[in-house]
Amino acid sequence: MRLTAPRRSPAALRAPTAQTALTAAALALAVLATLALTGCGTRLPDTAFTARAHPGAGAGTATGTNPASDTGVTPDEIRVGVVTSLTSPVGSDVFSGPRYGAQAFFQALNDRGGLHGRTVRLVTCDDGGSGIGNQDCVHRLIDQEHVFAFASGSVLDYAGAPYVSARAVPDVGGQPIGTAYDRWPHLYGIYGSAAPRDGRAVGWNGTLYQSTEVFRFFKQRLGATTAAVVAYNQADSARYAGQVKAGLEAEGYRVLLQTVDFALPNFQAVAAAVRADGSQLLFDAMDTRGNAALCRALDEAGVRVAAKVTNVQNWSESVRTDYAASPNCRNALWATSSSQNYEDERQPAVHEFRTAMARYFPDRAGQLSAWELEGWAGAQWLADAVDSCGAALTRACVEAFLNRAEPYDAHGLILPASFVPQPPPTGPTRACLDAARWQDSAADGRGGWVTQVPSMTTTCFEVPQLPYHP
Repeated sequence: MRLTAPRRSPAALRAPTAQTALTAAALALAVLATLALTGCGTRLPDTAFTARAHPGAGAGTATGTNPASDTGVTPDEIRVGVVTSLTSPVGSDVFSGPRYGAQAFFQALNDRGGLHGRTVRLVTCDDGGSGIGNQDCVHRLIDQEHVFAFASGSVLDYAGAPYVSARAVPDVGGQPIGTAYDRWPHLYGIYGSAAPRDGRAVGWNGTLYQSTEVFRFFKQRLGATTAAVVAYNQADSARYAGQVKAGLEAEGYRVLLQTVDFALPNFQAVAAAVRADGSQLLFDAMDTRGNAALCRALDEAGVRVAAKVTNVQNWSESVRTDYAASPNCRNALWATSSSQNYEDERQPAVHEFRTAMARYFPDRAGQLSAWELEGWAGAQWLADAVDSCGAALTRACVEAFLNRAEPYDAHGLILPASFVPQPPPTGPTRACLDAARWQDSAADGRGGWVTQVPSMTTTCFEVPQLPYHP
């Protein structure tokens, strides 16, 4: 579940004028309004969590001559597209993580011999964070580069989604930043979807649902009963903050809602209000800049909360520097997600990911993140689907794997996910999550994220599902 605005931009809304800064903020918070309440853990039956064998997406050789069996497939190569908003208005680092994870995965795969005698050739495109740029990327990769599929996309405005769907190009493991992955067929987001995805409306006739497992988790784990939610005086920020407030109240919390001016936020007043209220948890609907400033204000006022709750996109090494001026608040940071802690090398698949990142992208050692891990997982999902087809690789075969009833977990990296359409939710659901906490004392004093649950597949709750309109 995503519980704060896009944050991975140190000067997230850097701009020459207040008006352009506000425009960038609106873009960032528009992401928040749709991103934050999707992918909230998993909602699957108990059978989804039973042990099962995984297809091996490892080295392979063709048993005979590989056919040029579909668009983007030759006897010795598969072309895969990756679209990323690298140069978006909200910062060059905000959306880059999944692309690096996917690149590392496919490089490692090719070094092992590829799949059935074919190697994967990645064709990347930066859409600049605009709808027009996204359409240009999609058309170039489909019409000129003739890619077989897309993998691990992370874009601000997926305006090209209708064309991807119309051309029946599988898009696997993308980040559900907008609503495209809950609307269009042939699009398969990293967290799965139970919506009809018939292209006519988002979700169920324009309605999506948020579940409340994050709030239940902190209620049980920390005994929390009070929370503060901080938002900008901006429509998308306020809308999302209202949804967080509704989820907290559904779990029985008393909620303090605080609004600050985007251009001149008074975080000292927020810190005073949090102290007076005695809020135990702190959620927000802001960017990294706002979060860092809020934490500074809390530390300067000597205000401590049991948990400053952030999300999977802010689950990264950058908190070491983003929150350098507020060590007390930094050590109260918790992150929740539907994927493994990217630092927890007790998990074999996490160890494989980190080994590959160290080999192919050693300069990113201080920039690793949960989104990079999820980019790797999205590439793994596509690779396993391709592997299931053998030599006669087709898009139809890949989509048969993606649409199967058996949930998929990327070799244990993500909570089991599927794309089997279900009726609109009518009652409680079983939802699970992973959680970690930043601790300066971790990693021999270098600081790091420490897993806080025994297993994300068993940290589950029966919780309500609240409708909302994105």
